Amino acid sequence: MDNDSIDQIIDKQRGKPGSLIQVLMEIQDKNQWLPREALEKVSEKLEVPLSRVLRIATFYKTFKLIPEGRHKIHICTGTACHVRGAQRVLDTVQDLTGIKPGETDPDLKFSLETVNCLGCCTLGPVLEIDGKTFGKAAPAEIADELKKYE
Repeated sequence: MDNDSIDQIIDKQRGKPGSLIQVLMEIQDKNQWLPREALEKVSEKLEVPLSRVLRIATFYKTFKLIPEGRHKIHICTGTACHVRGAQRVLDTVQDLTGIKPGETDPDLKFSLETVNCLGCCTLGPVLEIDGKTFGKAAPAEIADELKKYE
């Protein structure tokens, strides 16, 4: 993301209540993550200490300080999914992608996260890829599903 784009976002939000969070959200929306250089620029332009910017960026789970993959995989590990085999689903996804929860593969193809609930407990174990839900996910079918996201 170039400096002019960051400046435009900051100028649009300057002086509004909650502008710091809104600026970070807009930068991430355009860039998919928050690079250190962008955080430093926000700190400078909004005249907010970098420590405060970093505290906000690390407090909210929605902000990403490392690049994310093009495809986001979420695996429910809540109670209902856990007892129905969520760990096997997670192990399979980890084996196929080579990443662990909270990581992104080197090609920036996939990011993997575990979540406590996706709201469809009767379908457990549940796997979600780019917002598309796969209920009663079976490890044997996961490889074929991930191939669709090449």
